Amino acid sequence: MRRAPRILMMAFALVSGLAVAAGSPPASAAPVPINPGGLARHVVVPRAGHGIAPAAVTSTNWAGYAATGSTGKFTSVATDWTQPSVTCKSSGDQYVAFWAGLDGYSDSTVEQIGTEADCIGGTAEYDAWYEMYPANPVVFSNAVKPGDQFAVSVTYTGSNEYALKISDTTRGWSHTVDKSLSGAGRSSAEIIVEAPCCGSGGNPLPLAHFGSVTFTGAMVNGSGLCNSDPVEITSPGLTVSPITGCTKFTVTQTATGRTRGGAAPAGHHAR
Repeated sequence: MRRAPRILMMAFALVSGLAVAAGSPPASAAPVPINPGGLARHVVVPRAGHGIAPAAVTSTNWAGYAATGSTGKFTSVATDWTQPSVTCKSSGDQYVAFWAGLDGYSDSTVEQIGTEADCIGGTAEYDAWYEMYPANPVVFSNAVKPGDQFAVSVTYTGSNEYALKISDTTRGWSHTVDKSLSGAGRSSAEIIVEAPCCGSGGNPLPLAHFGSVTFTGAMVNGSGLCNSDPVEITSPGLTVSPITGCTKFTVTQTATGRTRGGAAPAGHHAR
């Protein structure tokens, strides 16, 4: 953990459970000045679709794909990516999160796991986390560096139980976290790049400049993402490619990026 704790309220939450790391320190709860996703964190407005997605929407702070199919409950989501590096501005702080999860697109819970890259005081900071929103997130104490290869998954295992997994195959550490959450609808599955929330006025925080990230091996309910009626989600400063090979897509940051947001609320600053 870096500096003081922060309150990470991404679209991920946390109830009670066990974090297990392979040869690595345990996870620890930490205050963080962000809240990617979650209730009212992903306002979307329908717009014309394109690419493989049967529909597309815009969001204030999500970019990627949400599977919303009509086949009933979603039970699993998985994907891989290479951790992007961030280029920090000389003034102000910036944030970006990369994750996969269940729920959140059309309901008020999110069961998610991923990584984050922040620019705090002009210095890039990287970590991995999980959250069972609306509970607070947990930040793992393992080192995360640009170029690390990540594999994540969230699986509903029955009786309100979820298994959240993350592996840094570059550094050789992994966690499997078993959590309980009642009342989750399992109405969607997402793979998302997010501008965390919230700054002054409740707006998304400034997005860190990461360039682009490619998600591969994108699977929902054990099948390719394209088989689950995925909705394309774009956000200011972020574009999303069509899905290729049913399991791969890229989120790219535009040259101008996003400056919306503001400083994190007083008392909720970085690690």
